[in-house]
Amino acid sequence: MNILILTVGIFIVVVSVIELITYSYRNSKNPDRARIRKQLRKISSAKQIDELPDLVRKRVLSEIPLLNKILLHITMIERLDRLRYLANARFPAGFFILLALFFAGAGFLGFYFLRIGTTLSVIFSICLGSLPFLYLYIKKNQRMKKFQAQLPESLDLMARSLRAGHAFSTGMKMAADEFDDPLGTEFSMTLDEINFGLGVSDALKNFAQRVECKDLNFFVIAVILQQETGGNLAEIMENIAYLIRERYKLFGKVRTLAAEGKLSMYVLLALPFFIIGALFIVNPEYIKILFIEPVGRIMCGVALFLMLLGALVMRRMVNIKV
Repeated sequence: MNILILTVGIFIVVVSVIELITYSYRNSKNPDRARIRKQLRKISSAKQIDELPDLVRKRVLSEIPLLNKILLHITMIERLDRLRYLANARFPAGFFILLALFFAGAGFLGFYFLRIGTTLSVIFSICLGSLPFLYLYIKKNQRMKKFQAQLPESLDLMARSLRAGHAFSTGMKMAADEFDDPLGTEFSMTLDEINFGLGVSDALKNFAQRVECKDLNFFVIAVILQQETGGNLAEIMENIAYLIRERYKLFGKVRTLAAEGKLSMYVLLALPFFIIGALFIVNPEYIKILFIEPVGRIMCGVALFLMLLGALVMRRMVNIKV
């Protein structure tokens, strides 16, 4: 059984390395290929796909044709592809899946050769395999926080543009040119949809669906209602910008008050791993008993479960909704 698991792990690592090398070689030979495919993926991610040509509608989840066909038939890959888009990652979803398989396989082989047991090797390999997805999640959160910080300034700029007599689309164009990614990029995509014939309401709805920002919904709903009922759009935008700023200030205060609880959570989670690493360096024979003996493995499994449960509880306690 151990030989079979070891063979599967080696096979996963070898296949992942070959595919990653092939992908890197293709990108080095044609550096513009990734940029072109990224633009096509942005266009194909729009919800109004019935009117688009078949060439644009094709989703590319991997540069490897066989892997791309497999991923297209997996429903959960859509969530990963959306996460990759929100994180503004330059590589497709298939690349991160191969990278996760490589980390998981290499981690399993490394811990297996350390003779810490098959169960713990699988647990550690799963943790290593989740690192690419954790990276995407962190990048997505950072990008959405930056978008939330840029939104009030862009609304003020659009309001001043409207007061100067410009059209709504011109105000959006000014905001797209003045701000960098992510707000400038998303505004440019919305403008492209409007310029290609999509209605303003539908384009703004797509905008709200692409970006995970609750404050953006205020802007989208206000513009749609103003187009249907009328009103002073510039004043509405200024009020929304003021509301978002006050909400952002309140969120900052809550985050400051909860910072001590989060720091305690991180310290408590890192402390056991730090102690185990220190014991591996100082006295490896002493700590190896914990991973070799069956009772020690059970204790490690229970400890990991309790740590995850405690982290979940502490996170829910300090994660205050504003």
